[in-house]
Amino acid sequence: MKTTAIIPAYNEEQRIGEVLEAVKNSRLVDEIIVVDDGSEDKTAEVAKRMDVKVIINDKNLGKGGALCRGLKDCQSDVILFLDADLCGFKPEDADRLLQPVLSGEWDMTIGIFSNGRLATDLAQKVAPFLSGQRAIRRQILLDIDGLEISRYGVEVALTRYVKKHNIRIKEIQLEDVSHVMKEEKLGIIRGFAERLKMYRDIVKVLSFKER
Repeated sequence: MKTTAIIPAYNEEQRIGEVLEAVKNSRLVDEIIVVDDGSEDKTAEVAKRMDVKVIINDKNLGKGGALCRGLKDCQSDVILFLDADLCGFKPEDADRLLQPVLSGEWDMTIGIFSNGRLATDLAQKVAPFLSGQRAIRRQILLDIDGLEISRYGVEVALTRYVKKHNIRIKEIQLEDVSHVMKEEKLGIIRGFAERLKMYRDIVKVLSFKER
């Protein structure tokens, strides 16, 4: 089975190179697609220098829209979703997310930060369904209603769907991995405002009636 890593990115020129370097050295990733979601910095240029496929959205569609844009441009059987701001992500982390799905034992894996940073570790232990690091069978994604408009609520939409349909999920511990928090990227006020937008999108997804 072929695999594609889809990495949505918005203003991540300082961080995306490290993530791409790790994914490019994975044994199990066949293709990498970066979706630049209307960035105002050099995210796309950095990704292009890494010799991966880059899709550029003219305007910001949100994480759900960016993921779906990447999905439309690949035909792989298994999709690996990763955030562009990961810290400490290693090639073997990508392999550990993909292997259970490729083996046919599981339909989706969710990566949970462990031994990284206290704030991000705690957040994922409390709410693992918010993790953006996942491997999943492509057909499942095609069956989910409202994924494209889910924006920051995309992880909730995925988890909600697979649990409702009794799809097999396995959590994978990602040792020494974390990500940069919104407040660190944007400052306390703007970062907190973006976090509120994320929570709003999550509430919208939870109220969405799916099949």
